[in-house]
Amino acid sequence: MRNEHQNKIESFYSSNKRMPTYSEMMKLFGFKSKNAVFKVVEKLMEAGLVAKDHLGRLIPTGIFTESLTSVPMLGFVTAGFPATVEEELADMVNLDDLLIKNKPLTYMLEVDGDSMIDAHIERGDMVLVEKTNQAKDMDIVIAEVDGEFTMKYFRKDGVKIWLEPANKNYSPIYPEHSLNVIAVLKAVIRKY
Repeated sequence: MRNEHQNKIESFYSSNKRMPTYSEMMKLFGFKSKNAVFKVVEKLMEAGLVAKDHLGRLIPTGIFTESLTSVPMLGFVTAGFPATVEEELADMVNLDDLLIKNKPLTYMLEVDGDSMIDAHIERGDMVLVEKTNQAKDMDIVIAEVDGEFTMKYFRKDGVKIWLEPANKNYSPIYPEHSLNVIAVLKAVIRKY
């Protein structure tokens, strides 16, 4: 059961990446008292949409949490010749489940540079990476090589390891002293 208050809280959460305070909810809902906000919060808690943490702050739960990170999956789109498509709700896709397998080890970085453009990773893209010190040949990694950090393909041939760019204007990087994998690329996010 979706209502106006839930929509406003969800919009606030999307913009601020946190739940609103009672004072902020007063303004959001156009209420003149915190008591009115308290009653709305009670109803949201009864419905299992929000809870309170150990400090009494609101946190999203249950269906509300899913609605914050889920988007509708409407089917397929042809990337070849144009074809007719009927829009139909096929499923809901939870972005956390799709993109993040191990949340405590996952973080984002913004790409600066063009050495991975042939892998379709450009300056300004956001990359989702998972901390690890292990990589397979041809994984895209964040690595520390001779004291500096970079993102490249991890290459391994027997005992020989190096980093390879995805841009013909750059040369492979062979470590002089050390090459340590810090994280492996899991997703690239580009906003248009």
